Amino acid sequence: MLVIGAGKMGKLVIKHLVAKGCTKMVVVNRTEERVAAIREELKDVEIIYKPLSEMLTCVGEADVVFTSTASETPLFTKDHVKDLPPASQDVGGQRIFIDISVPRNVDSCVSDLDSVRVYNVDDLKEVVAANKEDRLRKAMEAQTIIAEESKQFEAWRDSLETVPTIKKLRAYAERIRVAELDKCLGKMGEDISKKMRRAVDDLSRGMVNRLLHGPMQHLRCDGSDSRTLNETLENMHALNRMFSLETEISVLEQKIRAKVEQNQK
Repeated sequence: MLVIGAGKMGKLVIKHLVAKGCTKMVVVNRTEERVAAIREELKDVEIIYKPLSEMLTCVGEADVVFTSTASETPLFTKDHVKDLPPASQDVGGQRIFIDISVPRNVDSCVSDLDSVRVYNVDDLKEVVAANKEDRLRKAMEAQTIIAEESKQFEAWRDSLETVPTIKKLRAYAERIRVAELDKCLGKMGEDISKKMRRAVDDLSRGMVNRLLHGPMQHLRCDGSDSRTLNETLENMHALNRMFSLETEISVLEQKIRAKVEQNQK
């Protein structure tokens, strides 16, 4: 890796390379002062300073060359590059020039050579645009997932509005179950085994759970449409009347209706 220029952009390139795992690079600059400052900041990276007079030699030894100087004229023309030693097979034998300078440090005619690949700011803009489009697409996919998960969470949260009725209904059923279980066990006498007691208890619990399953399902409301809302409220009113549950129906109804109105806006 060779970086030509140790200004603001050159420093950003060096930091990016380090972030990608590069631990050794050559930096060509007019003076060593800026390179030394970067070296001091990035102590775990081997940064070798070379003066501008050795620039072509350094390019001939590098596989990838980043250019970021303020030069008003190209640093590299076809004549500069055509006779350089070939790059290693690690990059397919083609030396890579990445020119992030404005104006360009690498003359456009250099890209005519088969031994090099040249990328400039315009090429990078296309990459950025493609990456931006990909990020936008993924963001939209994420928004869809978030919306779906939020909907499911809100449905679960809204279903909690019926919890008081569900709890009172289950408590009502549990009181009856326990009372009838005690009667049954009393009739069976004291000699009944623990295994039999447990079997009878399990039987009573199973019957109650099966009987409550239907009513419980009809007390769920996700607030997504008025039909579900009306059915849920009707079921809550009916269960409260039939079993005298004394749930605060008016409060629950207000909460559920408010949720439906919010979804319909």
